[in-house]
Amino acid sequence: MRLNVPAFGMACGLLWGGGVFVLTWWMLVFGTAQTGEPTLLGRVYLGYTVSGAGSVIGLVWGLVDGLVGGLLFAWLYNAIAGRLESMGVPSGTNSTPRPKKT
Repeated sequence: MRLNVPAFGMACGLLWGGGVFVLTWWMLVFGTAQTGEPTLLGRVYLGYTVSGAGSVIGLVWGLVDGLVGGLLFAWLYNAIAGRLESMGVPSGTNSTPRPKKT
């Protein structure tokens, strides 16, 4: 099985960026973090804070971060799957069951 590299990257980017956006608003609405409080994401994503504007900045950074990570993962997965196929190793979903030993 091969992964569609651009589609997988976009899906990862949307999921990660959307997750950062939603979780930032969750913290704002339910008051689990003070506005402008320094966070680990704020150290990684330039300009991110727990605020309305920070949620948009986190969305953009998360989209880019997830996109790049997803692209690299899918490309590496396809490269390894291609090597295994060229060596004659069947893929997990298309392999025939092994006969049972008696």
